[in-house]
Amino acid sequence: MPTVITVKRNKPDVIWREILLGPVRPRTWWATAHLVMGALVSGAGLVLLALLLLSTVFLVTLPVVLPLLFPLVWGLASLHRSRFAGLLGERVDPLPRNHPEGRRERLVAQAFDRNTWRQAWFHVVAAVTETGSALLAAGLWSTAFGLLFLSALSLAAPRMLRDAEFIDPSNAQLETALVLVGVFLLFATPWVVRALAALDLAMARALLGPDQAKRLSHRVEVLTESRSAVVDAADAERRRIERDLHDGTQQRLVSLAMNLGMARAMNPDLPEIAEAHEEAKLALAELRDFVRGLHPAVLNDRGLDAALSGIAARSPVPVTLAVDLPSRPSPTTEAVAYFVVSEALANAAKHAQAGSAEVNVSHVRGTVRVVVTDDGIGGAHPGKGSGLRGLVQRVESIDGTLTVHSPVGGPTTLTAELPCAS
Repeated sequence: MPTVITVKRNKPDVIWREILLGPVRPRTWWATAHLVMGALVSGAGLVLLALLLLSTVFLVTLPVVLPLLFPLVWGLASLHRSRFAGLLGERVDPLPRNHPEGRRERLVAQAFDRNTWRQAWFHVVAAVTETGSALLAAGLWSTAFGLLFLSALSLAAPRMLRDAEFIDPSNAQLETALVLVGVFLLFATPWVVRALAALDLAMARALLGPDQAKRLSHRVEVLTESRSAVVDAADAERRRIERDLHDGTQQRLVSLAMNLGMARAMNPDLPEIAEAHEEAKLALAELRDFVRGLHPAVLNDRGLDAALSGIAARSPVPVTLAVDLPSRPSPTTEAVAYFVVSEALANAAKHAQAGSAEVNVSHVRGTVRVVVTDDGIGGAHPGKGSGLRGLVQRVESIDGTLTVHSPVGGPTTLTAELPCAS
């Protein structure tokens, strides 16, 4: 196997490399072109905006000016974003824009839109800063190349410079100073140009891009959508597993139990067959409970009321059930509500030593409220066991809330509020 040798450059070497190669790097000249293009666009845009605003002085009414002013502001902003993307390779995120129906409503929305005036302010400021940056960059480049050209000319044609009385070639100190200044500007100008482009980019992102609150809001929306997609994908995967087990493994176990039952009836004196038959029935019962815990088929077919009725019927604790929903919530919300009731009733039977339980499911202010109450010994807390802690995590995964009120001695009340659409 060939040996790979990695050469690690230290920081001073990188700095000197940047200094020496700065004048010939493409990004230096792209940054220069960006500044020059910015001055042209900003200058032309400011002139157009000024002409539109000054036209109001000459009795041109606002209904004529505004339909031209606001599209111009947004159009120039879009042109600047294209300039940043095309010349610097940097993205400036666009601002949200209101598009109501109707010409008058659209003009009013843009007039009171904060983003419109942020962009207009950018055009005013950029006309000054970008013009100054472009002039500074052009001045530095022209000075650097001009001084180096004169120094080279003084060596190649000293008589021509002496006749023109521009530089005295015999003055060695002046010639050396010109060379040093030219070389310094040649290698310093790329840093200045890139710094000016970086400042221009920062100003554009501050005024042409969304502010911090908008960025955080957009980030929250993206994370919420991605989390919902993950929750839906996990729920769909549970349904697939439930369907495969119900249609495949469970049917094979049913067939096996039936064959063992027939063999047991034909051979009642063989205890091995009887033991295998009982084990097959026990495995089938456990598999049914496991499949039902993944995602019950009745929940998809008949809804939350029928699924909870099945839980109440199988519960060892007598359960009073009341479901009052005007319409079916989303499948994810139904699944979470089902597991909340299932886990709560299981805890009431196993740990709370309850004699009875009550389940109420209702629609309250755009949410599905699930309340499970038992008359057990109480003392339940989400931090004490993995069951309630898992319920809290499952409820919070769809932006729901779960509260547990369980004083020592009981009763225990578990309340879950779930969004109708998740």
